Amino acid sequence: MLIRDDRFYAFIIAHTSRSRSRIRRIAIHKNWVKVTVVIAGIVLVAVLCGFYGLIQQAQHLHVQVENARLRQENESQRQELANLSSRVEAVEDASRRLVEMSGTGAELRTPIDAAAGGPAIPLNDMTIKLIESKAQFVESELKAYAAIIKKRSVIPSIWPVKGELESGFGGRRNPFGGAGFEYHEGQDIEAAQGTPVSAAATGTVTAAGTQNGYGQVVYIDHGNGLSTRYGHLSKINVTVGQTIRRGEVLGLSGSTGRSTGPHLHYEVRINNEPVDPVGYLPVAN
Repeated sequence: MLIRDDRFYAFIIAHTSRSRSRIRRIAIHKNWVKVTVVIAGIVLVAVLCGFYGLIQQAQHLHVQVENARLRQENESQRQELANLSSRVEAVEDASRRLVEMSGTGAELRTPIDAAAGGPAIPLNDMTIKLIESKAQFVESELKAYAAIIKKRSVIPSIWPVKGELESGFGGRRNPFGGAGFEYHEGQDIEAAQGTPVSAAATGTVTAAGTQNGYGQVVYIDHGNGLSTRYGHLSKINVTVGQTIRRGEVLGLSGSTGRSTGPHLHYEVRINNEPVDPVGYLPVAN
């Protein structure tokens, strides 16, 4: 009958001297081998779990670092957009000032609930730089236009009052009848009693009161020898020495002085010499 042996055997030859040698047998029980294998497996699993945990921790740290970088980029983009928004507002304010300087009376409006659409373009550093370059271009253009308009704002270039052209510049028959002729130094523009009269250009009021022939009249000096006069007013809203901008109301039309009915007598003078005002009116209406 065979007896089962539950041991492993290992044979080791150990040399103890030159004259003799001895074989030593080491026996290890199979259960210890199993226990050792189990322990080794547990240790290996623990090591692998630890290594996996380190990998996960490293990935988590990488994600945190990346999120911090993205937050920094987003904050930087937000700041750039805030700066661009401020510059856009400044451009809009400058545009409004240019409109006021031009004397057109137009208003810039931004529709709040207006329809909008178009392809969506992701906002990134490239698009921000593109917007930045466009903003710089618009700003430079606005500065150039501002210089031009400022220069032109002192040149009479708008209608001082809305109405039809009547008696023109130069020789004309006496409007009060008779066969005589007289020299007319301005342009008469039909206007109902009390119609607002605006300055044709930016300048300084040099006279505001009653004068023979003109009735109530306003003189404005625009510099460089250029001046304008507004006669037959029913009311004057400005004072001598006041700076008035193009398009601002200086008084109301009327029929004061030497006049046959309500209208505006408008003059343009260069070095105090009258010239035909029609050449300074944009388009005859």
